[in-house]
Amino acid sequence: MFDNLVDITEPICQQINENLASMTIFDTSGLEAFVTENNPKYANRIIKQLKTFKKIKGLDDYYDPYKAAYGAMPSHADVNPAIQQMYINGHFCYAFKFGIITNGLGIIRDISFYNKDFLKAHPDIVVEKKSDSPDEDKSLGDAKALIPVLKDFFEKHPLINPKTFLGDAAFDSIEIYRYLLQEVKFEKAYIPLKTKLASKESDCPLNEDGIPCCPNDHSLPMKREGSKTHLRSGIPTMKFVCPKMKWVYNKETKKSRQVTLCENPCTNSSCGRMFYIYPEKNLRSYPGTTRGSEE
Repeated sequence: MFDNLVDITEPICQQINENLASMTIFDTSGLEAFVTENNPKYANRIIKQLKTFKKIKGLDDYYDPYKAAYGAMPSHADVNPAIQQMYINGHFCYAFKFGIITNGLGIIRDISFYNKDFLKAHPDIVVEKKSDSPDEDKSLGDAKALIPVLKDFFEKHPLINPKTFLGDAAFDSIEIYRYLLQEVKFEKAYIPLKTKLASKESDCPLNEDGIPCCPNDHSLPMKREGSKTHLRSGIPTMKFVCPKMKWVYNKETKKSRQVTLCENPCTNSSCGRMFYIYPEKNLRSYPGTTRGSEE
């Protein structure tokens, strides 16, 4: 019934705001269960024991009792393996974990519980032994679940064709960018960087956002111009022009042309240096949009 309602309400969402309705936002959450493991005394007892252990052994600050407690606690509740250990908003809990998809209007489009049926339907998801880092485990868990959840969603709703994906830094990986931009054909993917971009040597040096800069003044980022050129990947190329380039209108010809006003030009071209970027070669740097821009 819920899936039918999603299909019925999709045209309504498009009428309310087409731009927001075309967004897909993914996150994970959980429904906390009423189990012994969720009693604060349960975790506090383990943490207290590990703090005592640290003091007796004379361990330095490298040893974190809280992370150690996370590693020592069971991965699921004793009464039900489906009630999994989670780390949400800075605290431990045992909950029924699920992935949720909403659009830009905040309307729920899909909820997928990570239960036995889900894992059985997606045998490629490998459930690994948890580490001592709850944040790292959460990131790995979110990243592994994203593609299977989206595949299920689009199979159930083939007429829904979103254009923009929004997610957190857990999804900052080449595999996910390729799936989103090349397989699902999202036009843009807004995902914060988990690690810094590695810029390659080029005629125009790239800044930390992957934007080419003036060869003579690295503090001046080049200006983005629209480009209609599409390669086989279907992703448009990105065209950047001289930061001091202006469009000058000629009254006689009634046409405008590009002219650089740079006092120290790096090229003989009257319109200044132009630089093209092919996003499909580095989707992480250029996920359909320019990082660091107002967009």
